[in-house]
Amino acid sequence: MMFSYLVLVGMICLCSTEPLKRHKRSWIIDSFDIVEEHPGPFPYELGQIKLDRSYLVEFRLKGKGVDEDPKGVLSIDSLTGIIKVHRKVDYEQYSVLMLTFQARNKSNLAIDTQLGMEVNILDINDNPPVFQRRVYDVTVNEAAKQGGFIVGVLAIDKDAPGTPNSTIDYKIISVTPTTKNVEFYIQESGAISFKGCFDYEVANKYSITVEAKDRGVVKLSSTVTIIVNLQDGNNHLPVITGQTGSANVVEGTNGTSPLKLHTADADTRPTAAWRVRYSIQGDKSGHFAIHTDPDTNDGILTVVKPLDYEENPEQKLTIFVVNEEPYFSCEVKERSADGLWTIITNPPKQSSRNITITVEDANDPPFFPDPVRKVILEENGAVGAFVDKVTAVDPDTGRPHKLEYSIEQDPAGWFRVDKTTGEIFVKESLDRESSHVTNGTYTVTVLVTEKDDHPPMTSTATIQIHIEDKNDNVPILKENMVSVCQSDEVSSTEITAYDLDGDLYSGPFSFEIMGDHKEEWSFDPSHGNTVHLVKDKRVHASLNTLIVKISDKQGRFVLQNLSVAACDCAVSPNCLMERNTQQKVGSGLIGITILAALMIFACLLLSLICSCGTVKSLVQVDNVLEDALLPSNIEKPGTDCVVPTILLKKASVSHSKDATFVSNGAQQTTDIQGVSSKITAIHSLPVQMDECWSRDRSQCYSSETWMWKQYQSENRYQGSTFSRRSSQRRQGTYFISSSTLQSLLSQRLHSIQCLENELLDYEPQLYAVEDNSDHFVDLDPIDLPMNEFDPELLSDLGPAFKHLASICNPGTLSKPEVMKNGIR
Repeated sequence: MMFSYLVLVGMICLCSTEPLKRHKRSWIIDSFDIVEEHPGPFPYELGQIKLDRSYLVEFRLKGKGVDEDPKGVLSIDSLTGIIKVHRKVDYEQYSVLMLTFQARNKSNLAIDTQLGMEVNILDINDNPPVFQRRVYDVTVNEAAKQGGFIVGVLAIDKDAPGTPNSTIDYKIISVTPTTKNVEFYIQESGAISFKGCFDYEVANKYSITVEAKDRGVVKLSSTVTIIVNLQDGNNHLPVITGQTGSANVVEGTNGTSPLKLHTADADTRPTAAWRVRYSIQGDKSGHFAIHTDPDTNDGILTVVKPLDYEENPEQKLTIFVVNEEPYFSCEVKERSADGLWTIITNPPKQSSRNITITVEDANDPPFFPDPVRKVILEENGAVGAFVDKVTAVDPDTGRPHKLEYSIEQDPAGWFRVDKTTGEIFVKESLDRESSHVTNGTYTVTVLVTEKDDHPPMTSTATIQIHIEDKNDNVPILKENMVSVCQSDEVSSTEITAYDLDGDLYSGPFSFEIMGDHKEEWSFDPSHGNTVHLVKDKRVHASLNTLIVKISDKQGRFVLQNLSVAACDCAVSPNCLMERNTQQKVGSGLIGITILAALMIFACLLLSLICSCGTVKSLVQVDNVLEDALLPSNIEKPGTDCVVPTILLKKASVSHSKDATFVSNGAQQTTDIQGVSSKITAIHSLPVQMDECWSRDRSQCYSSETWMWKQYQSENRYQGSTFSRRSSQRRQGTYFISSSTLQSLLSQRLHSIQCLENELLDYEPQLYAVEDNSDHFVDLDPIDLPMNEFDPELLSDLGPAFKHLASICNPGTLSKPEVMKNGIR
């Protein structure tokens, strides 16, 4: 690019008419000017500085453009003072060069003159306007109004501000596509707007080219592209096109969807201009709600509050539909050259649909018109008194049901209800101080049930009964044992009483000492919930029992014993502590004793239960030595033994504790009650003995022999090593009367005495005088086994035991068969 330049060279001399300027305490020579981007040739003269001196001077120049950036631009001739320019200078980098001029005496180089100097760089139009962005991309809603701001562009020119070189003008060069309904324009500030109406269906994007040009002699310019994207607006109304569903709803239900509405919209999906919202008109009770399917825009009608067939069998509704984004309408009527165009708008018309919901009848539960009732009753009132009446209503007017009332909740069981009428009566006396009463109120719940329906429908009513308090409780001491310190002066302790009645019939209480202790003890004060029991100084350390009269507000009183321990508090801060400890120990011992007695009684009762029944055996053998006793009747009962049938009288238990028998002048006592207690009273009946004492079942004893064996097992052979407990495992049970038993016992005792008289008397002999076990090798040691004894070991005891049996009874025990019948 070629430029024309005008070079002005100013030569300033101190002796000339050109004045010097004072600047920051130094003289400044008027500035020189250098044209930006001067094409040369270089160097060229900028000007000359002259000084009128009688001696020779040397000129020097330093500062920006000489020895500071931009270096090498200027120089000065040291002898003549001519300033030359050696290269170009860019205005956008250095708009002025500040330098210092010196004149020195050439003979001694002393500074003669020092002045400041400025060189101005004259700007030329060498920079075009530059936009901040290469492309502007914006989005505008279709419903934007004309004249509104769309986007602003900005270009910057680096040339000197305020000069034509940096003054910029904006202009729209082109718009693609060109539509009749829109015209874009740009303001001096670079703001772009439009006239007319956007139509997304006509054009959804515009490309605008904008130019920025300065005002220099040679104008420089640049361009930028603006892309305007249209967002579809709601310029098409939604329309309800149809419905699906039965439109029927069962009464008393919710959560069902009886109907679905279908809607069409020409706007772009799924934008806010396409999405719709539904509203319901005619649903005064709020039974329905409708929400939108986000994928299809269908409206789903839902029951949110149960409907009542008896109240309204049909529901007529109107459903409206609108878009989420407000509807707009824009149509160009007139295009003017100046100003905005003339446009018209059309008001929206909502789409709607009338629907009818049919309510289907269902069985409704009964209900109480007054489900919560309040009643006031007196405490301790008459049983059977009328309380209240609850009445339930069956909403099924077309088919009424039979209703029955019952008490559902009555914690204390104080009330009853007539199942037909619903009348409530007092069943038991009311107690306001009961744990079931809260703040004086007792709650009863009554249940009503449809008896002729399956499943039965129910409903409840709540009766809140306020119980009026009566003075039916007396004051009570909180503690009936207190302590007081023993001293020579008056001392006291606190006494507290309480009353279960309400405030009107309770404290504060009146306290009074009764009896013989009025002189030594008193209350101060004597009125209140907690008072001080004052001990007179005459009372010594002791345990005192006082009779205290406590009266409530209404004068109802009680006499209570109060134990007061007076002791030396210097020894123990609480003189009841040691006493209480002793009482606790004594109580523990008493408790252990009672527990042991109860256990003994339980054992006796258990043994009695085990031994008692509707039928008892004749005798029960006591197992005195458990390890040594062995039941002899362990084999199965024989089938070849028959006892003659006998008639036994009804047993009568003797109540005499002891019966006395005399034998050979000696008196013997037998526990008849113990024997008789084992006899069970039954009617006379024949009894057949089906059990034999013989192991080989070859012979049986007669009834008398059998009874005698029982008696021997009970009395004579209890200490024997091989004592029998035959009656404990006997399958057949035998009974005799007490009189017969006494007669038999007398006979058997006499027989025993006669047998002893027949035995020979032998003098005691000493068989061994020293311990020499070697002489008794034929004798086997007797060892009682600790484990369970095997009864089969007794089947063959050997000749030694037979010989022993013959010694004990030489007349009757010689037969081998006797050894097998249990008498050993």
